[in-house]
Amino acid sequence: MSEAPVTLITGGSAGIGASIARSLLDRGHRVAVTGRSAERLEQFAKDAGSPDALLTLPGDAADHTAVRSAVDTTLEHFGRLDNAVANAGFSVEGNLATGDPATWEAMVLTNVLGPMLLVNAALPALKATRGRIVLVGSVAGYTNRPGNVYGATKWAITGLAENTRRLVTGDGVGVTHVAPGRVDTDFWAAAGGAPEGEYLSAQQIADAVVWALAQPAGVDVNTVVIRPIGQDV
Repeated sequence: MSEAPVTLITGGSAGIGASIARSLLDRGHRVAVTGRSAERLEQFAKDAGSPDALLTLPGDAADHTAVRSAVDTTLEHFGRLDNAVANAGFSVEGNLATGDPATWEAMVLTNVLGPMLLVNAALPALKATRGRIVLVGSVAGYTNRPGNVYGATKWAITGLAENTRRLVTGDGVGVTHVAPGRVDTDFWAAAGGAPEGEYLSAQQIADAVVWALAQPAGVDVNTVVIRPIGQDV
């Protein structure tokens, strides 16, 4: 059985998640990625060359049964789990005054409940490997904007990251909160359009995640806030 590290990534079929997956595959990891669209996962696997080290798992990151199944299937397929990356998330148009409340539930469940479910499901396996958890948040979880509902979900992740760290550090499990600024992905289409300004690439955020995962045993990088130069909020 291969001893290559195993990483499970939610929302891994496109954007930041896909860049993380490709980077880890390039470094010899075995990688499992989840996503709501089986077609997008299939296309991602094809684009990556359908390597044996890649496992695609259709499922909703906010569904307890799907997340538990993803962890169990990863363990059955690869025999271990070293890292769990809670990346799935999205925004919707509008704010507390102008937004459509009917669109908020799915966003809140994906952005907040999803990472909680992944930690809960993955923790026993990560304790066994003294592995790592990465929660992909946002600078929106450190700054306030008028009525920003998405930002409220990312403030929750800022708190969840430290709560998780305090829970698991005694078990040898590392926790890193990666909080990007503006990133050039399809995130902005659902959010109502991209603001003007400088952007990071998905690969640049992936590089930060991979760096955190590659820290030596005993080193726990807790918070990485990464903005493009020129972003002033």
